[in-house]
Amino acid sequence: MKPVALSGRLRAVAGMVTAGNRVCDVGCDHGFVPIWLVEQGISPTVLAMDVRSGPLSAAKEHIAERGLESVIETRMSDGLHNYNIGEAQTLICAGMGGRLMMRILSADREKTASFRELILQPQSEFQMFRAWLRSEGYRIAQENMIEEDGKFYLMMRAEAAGTRYGDSGAYARYLRTILQNNICDEIGDDELCRLCDRFGPMLLARGDRTLAAYLRREERICGEILDRLRAQGLSDEKQRRRYTEVEESLRECRTALRIAAPV
Repeated sequence: MKPVALSGRLRAVAGMVTAGNRVCDVGCDHGFVPIWLVEQGISPTVLAMDVRSGPLSAAKEHIAERGLESVIETRMSDGLHNYNIGEAQTLICAGMGGRLMMRILSADREKTASFRELILQPQSEFQMFRAWLRSEGYRIAQENMIEEDGKFYLMMRAEAAGTRYGDSGAYARYLRTILQNNICDEIGDDELCRLCDRFGPMLLARGDRTLAAYLRREERICGEILDRLRAQGLSDEKQRRRYTEVEESLRECRTALRIAAPV
């Protein structure tokens, strides 16, 4: 039987799992990530959970087809509700909006905190999600961004930080040790925190090429929006407010580009 085929996005997510760890995949969909992790010898056992009966039934079928029922268990669960502490060392939560992911992780904080690592792939609200993670006492140990079929996907591995970076000054000092970029000396603490929450401290620190491509696309989109707004004349308060917001977003993209892709 041929190895299960994963999309580039899911392969990047699965590739962040620490070898040898037992895994809990929340929102397992059709079970392809659990199957891949076991067949690649990365994880000895996987708990595949989903709140929807349809995808969970499909996952059971795919697991049975490959004779992996003894090492991959399927379980219906809303988030971590039916998970028992100690069953896994790695949590995977991928392919959901940032707000939903925050709800899942915060609904069972004790269970979330019991994992050694969280492999997370939010589909939206990146800035809010990263800020929430650090306020909950997690640090981003690894980040990756890929482009697939014209879309950009972000994934990260988070671990307990031992401290909650709710204060922008303390977090900014930590960020400067990671970024080690002279451009950061020109940026205030609050702005640096916003930039890293929005675009990712690890991606910025290593000058990630995919992030740079994403930033250039965002720069182009912001420029086009500003051109349209100017052409409309900015005649009402709503348009002027939107113009200011997009202008600020454009400025942040350009600052991030100076950090991630200096000339």
